[in-house]
Amino acid sequence: MRKDEILQTEKSIALLKHTFATKLSEALNLFPISSPMLVNEGTGINDDLNGVEKAVSFPVKFLSTHAVIVHSLAKWKRIRLQELELPVYEGILTDMRAIRADEEYSPIHSIYVDQWDWELRIAPHNRCLSYLKMIVRHIYQAIRGTEAVAWQMLHIEPILPSTLSFIHAEQLLQLYPTLSSKEREQAITKTYGAVFIIGIGDLLSNGKPHDGRASDYDDWSTPTEEGYRGLNGDLLVWHPILEQAIELSSMGIRVDKTALEHQLMLTQSSSRANLFYHQLVLQDQVPLTIGGGIGQSRLCLFLLRKKHIGEVQVSLWPDAVRAQAAQQQIHLL
Repeated sequence: MRKDEILQTEKSIALLKHTFATKLSEALNLFPISSPMLVNEGTGINDDLNGVEKAVSFPVKFLSTHAVIVHSLAKWKRIRLQELELPVYEGILTDMRAIRADEEYSPIHSIYVDQWDWELRIAPHNRCLSYLKMIVRHIYQAIRGTEAVAWQMLHIEPILPSTLSFIHAEQLLQLYPTLSSKEREQAITKTYGAVFIIGIGDLLSNGKPHDGRASDYDDWSTPTEEGYRGLNGDLLVWHPILEQAIELSSMGIRVDKTALEHQLMLTQSSSRANLFYHQLVLQDQVPLTIGGGIGQSRLCLFLLRKKHIGEVQVSLWPDAVRAQAAQQQIHLL
């Protein structure tokens, strides 16, 4: 790749990131703040993702405990919202950088994670499916607005449908009972172009969750007005070049005291209730919130119609991956 092509890609990335962050902040009433790349180990503050990933841990000379590089800031943001004493319907937006050393590499996966981590304070009556859907629609329109800028400034034709489709993970299972969860995601996203799958983490009628979700940040077990369980989900879009679904966001209404106790019990991890963060939730010392992460490189991968996430971020790749990319004329940064 010539240096002028690299610079043009970098300029396009900067344009799209600035555009989306601005539109998201306006849509959800978010204030940009600084955020950590590492936190103290053993506090329960780090995001456990699916509950099995191991964080990068290392000793710090002046601390008696280890530090861990964050996976995301799902729980840290609730603490910061309490410290900032923001009122209901105001929130924060962070430019997060993380390392997920257990992540499998692929054209859409990297051990280096860059995402917009956001968190919005809500009222008790907002802990319902209709409010979750309203917030998701705002996020989706911010994505479509950024796609419109890509068309205007970069001449990349928009493809996202005007309306985002919603489906619960149980409904998706009933629709495609013979497919795996990932195959179901591919099928539904190809059909609709953009879809939000509700209820990630709880067991479905086949005895398995659609996908793993840790027990202590998203609420995936509370019954909803539509007769299912779960106040969280994943936002996926269809990538026409890769011909596959890509997840742009994982988000949800966060656990309150009742949901946390229930989910710790369901996952046989009630011992975590004694951790610092969990005690804050159980003692009602952090606000009720909705929040999530939106992948920066993932969004740029989609909007710029790139074939590999390494074209929009700098990460580590096996030599074989770089060689294969070069053969396919894919230029990793």
